[in-house]
Amino acid sequence: MANEPATGPGLAGEAISVEAIEVEVIEAWPHAFRSRHVRLGPGATVADALAAAGIAADAYPAVAVFGERVTPDHALVHGDRVELLRPLQADPKDARRRRAAAAGKPGRAGER
Repeated sequence: MANEPATGPGLAGEAISVEAIEVEVIEAWPHAFRSRHVRLGPGATVADALAAAGIAADAYPAVAVFGERVTPDHALVHGDRVELLRPLQADPKDARRRRAAAAGKPGRAGER
């Protein structure tokens, strides 16, 4: 018994080993999202989580863990949320310029 790993409750109430980690992989769109919970071994990375969730590593331009952009080799810990980031629909600076122009507001001082 001393050599057995400790266990605790999993996402569905099942026992999991403390050697395993569970993470959530999130894909989001403007009006919907898909969440997948995956169980990984110790030392697992973002790339491992994507593979376990059945998502191609190059399907999204970037990934984040709890909103912080990370690389695919970023090590995960139990309870992390991996977020798949979509490409921007428009350059935020260009969009602001268009809104300001439509409102008839001048640009920076001296620009007209």
